[in-house]
Amino acid sequence: MSVSLEDVDYVATLARLRFSDEEREQLVGQLNEILNYVEHLKQIDTTDVPPTSHVLDLRNVLREDVVDESLPHDEALANAPEKDRGHFMVPKVL
Repeated sequence: MSVSLEDVDYVATLARLRFSDEEREQLVGQLNEILNYVEHLKQIDTTDVPPTSHVLDLRNVLREDVVDESLPHDEALANAPEKDRGHFMVPKVL
C-alpha cells in the first residue's frame, strides 16, 4: 500500500487543511515511509509476546471496596455556595 498525492489531497480536504505543492510531496514521502515501517513491523514474530506486555513490571495498586459511613447531609451542604430544599444549586448547563 502506498499513499498518493490524491490521498493527501483527500485527507487534507476532510481536515480542512491546505498544503503547498512542496508540502504535499513531502507528506507523500513521509506517509509512505511510515507505511513501509509498519510493513516491516508486521514481519516481526510476536507469537510468544503477551498482548499487554511491558518492559517494566507494572501492577495496578487496588484497594478493597469497603462500605463506610457517608458524610451527613447537612455537613455536605454546609459549604455549598447555593442550596435549595436540601440540594446543591448549580448553574444550568445547556
